[in-house]
Amino acid sequence: MRFPAPLLAALALAAPGTGAEIPSNPEPRWWRGNLHTHTLWSDGDGFPEMIAQWYRDAGYHFLAFSDHNLLSQGQRWMAIEAVRAKTKGEPWRGAAYVPRDAYADYVKRFGPHWVETRPGRVAGTTEVRLKPFDEYRALLDEAGRFLLISSEEITHRAADKKDIHMNATNLVEIIKPIDGPTVRDVMNAHLTAVAESAVRTGREILVHVNHPNYKWGVTAEDLAAVVRENFFEVWNGVEGDNDPGDVDHPSTDEIWDIANTLRLAGAKAAPLFAVATDDSHDYQGNKRRALPGRAWIMVRARHLSPETLIRAMRAGDFYASTGVTLDEVTYDAAARRLSLAIQAHGTETFVTRFVGTRRGVSLAGKPRRDQQGRIVETTLDYRSGSGPQIGEVFAEVPGLAPSYTLKGDELYVRAIVTSSGAPAIESVEAPHKRAWTQPVGWSVPAQP
Repeated sequence: MRFPAPLLAALALAAPGTGAEIPSNPEPRWWRGNLHTHTLWSDGDGFPEMIAQWYRDAGYHFLAFSDHNLLSQGQRWMAIEAVRAKTKGEPWRGAAYVPRDAYADYVKRFGPHWVETRPGRVAGTTEVRLKPFDEYRALLDEAGRFLLISSEEITHRAADKKDIHMNATNLVEIIKPIDGPTVRDVMNAHLTAVAESAVRTGREILVHVNHPNYKWGVTAEDLAAVVRENFFEVWNGVEGDNDPGDVDHPSTDEIWDIANTLRLAGAKAAPLFAVATDDSHDYQGNKRRALPGRAWIMVRARHLSPETLIRAMRAGDFYASTGVTLDEVTYDAAARRLSLAIQAHGTETFVTRFVGTRRGVSLAGKPRRDQQGRIVETTLDYRSGSGPQIGEVFAEVPGLAPSYTLKGDELYVRAIVTSSGAPAIESVEAPHKRAWTQPVGWSVPAQP
């Protein structure tokens, strides 16, 4: 097909300089995002547009809305008083603090031409329309700066009464919870349903297991057994979901090492990668349990698109953080060296622990028991009196440029960076900022 010369000239003149330039060969860079966010569509207390605006203003590049067992699609109206009732709580920032009015703030920020209301079904009430994803996304997305991603928290309980929540990121059709006798059965059923949706819709979809210690629902053995699952939350910003563990239960960090050791040494399967998320619900300032801004991931990719981000995560090219920024995470496979470049911040000091498990470790776990000697239904205890241990600290290195060279007997190594500084958004479960890198130096034998 030949185009007329005047049209070609016009196109040539119009092409450059029309808005933000789209680079043809961008360099990889770090993108900050949160994959676990709730809104008024389920049990959050904020309008999606207001939540997205907060994250965008806070310097995030991508945000996944992951309400429980639904996508924000179709028509949804909510009584304004019901909106206000969801935001009620106990003030925690001092007696002088006055909680915000979510609806009034929404109207003030986005205006009466965007905010839609109608008379309520109950006489004398007014309802506000909750905008669907495609509608508010068109308002807030910005190429190369901010991206909204449609997701779902598939929320369910197995027949054995154990809770299992899984986030499916970049969905366009809902995944209904599927019954199963155990957590492992439910996990596998949901992974199959998501895989079928990915094929049907032609999309990249990433699934991760949420807050394994929530109600002590998911064990390291569960995570190790379901080898199709490759991601889980090592840190969730909600207070009270038991990330630190307790005297009878391991922390999520311990669970990660146990699950990865069982996978690599036992199942001959790839290890889990870990994300950190907000799981935010509370945006009005009068509740502190599930605040935004506590935890996120940094993904290294060339483009800000769901597919590019997901592919980078599947390659392990990301880290999790509650406030520590890493300028570089490099694994030199030839030298077998993991090196970090930590971004300085004021007078804060940093210590990096290189953690992993050595080959030859015992995989014989024993039940954990409480102070009365009763068996606790949780991850088994793999500590032994001698020999290699699961989750050993191979080295502890202070400073901004820590590195660790593998000796050759490690199944894997990962890094945990801890700052002397407190997180910007306080939490009783996290007194210091941290960052977690993904396991490196591992290999999986080829299947016969």
